[in-house]
Amino acid sequence: MTAPGEDNGESATSRPRSIIKLVLDEKTFLRRRPEVEHEREVAIFDLLEENTFRLNGEGVHPGPYHVRLRLADDRLQFDIRNTNEELVREAALAIKPFRMVVKDYFIVCESYFDAIKTSSPSQIEAIDMGRRALHNEGAQMLLDRLLVDAELDQLTARRLFTLLCVLHMRG
Repeated sequence: MTAPGEDNGESATSRPRSIIKLVLDEKTFLRRRPEVEHEREVAIFDLLEENTFRLNGEGVHPGPYHVRLRLADDRLQFDIRNTNEELVREAALAIKPFRMVVKDYFIVCESYFDAIKTSSPSQIEAIDMGRRALHNEGAQMLLDRLLVDAELDQLTARRLFTLLCVLHMRG
């Protein structure tokens, strides 16, 4: 099995309107719980396996794209490049509107990870439903706010929201 973005018989040009490389800029990397690291790895893997991402505007590069995500000055910064690593567009989203949903999401995730150890299946399911609802809310916010610069599908937005949460955990 090849890693996402590697040659698996599917050329980069056969995947326009998608992200084929994603880099998280984590300058102050903290050691995170294994569960969090696993979520980060899964989000990146799943995003690279299947996503819909297309820049808006006339005459813009159709993709595929290489994307670098980072937090800078209370903004989620998207550095979007072509496959030659030439900058195509920068997009930035203010983090402040996401703070409450991210905070609530972290609280529910902690409850979920704790519940897995000691709670009944029905209690775990109830917490997981709340976790998913907050995740969907954050993904929809991201999708709506990024719409000025790019179109993406709900699954791509969910994976990007996971990565926003991971970046938010830095120092």
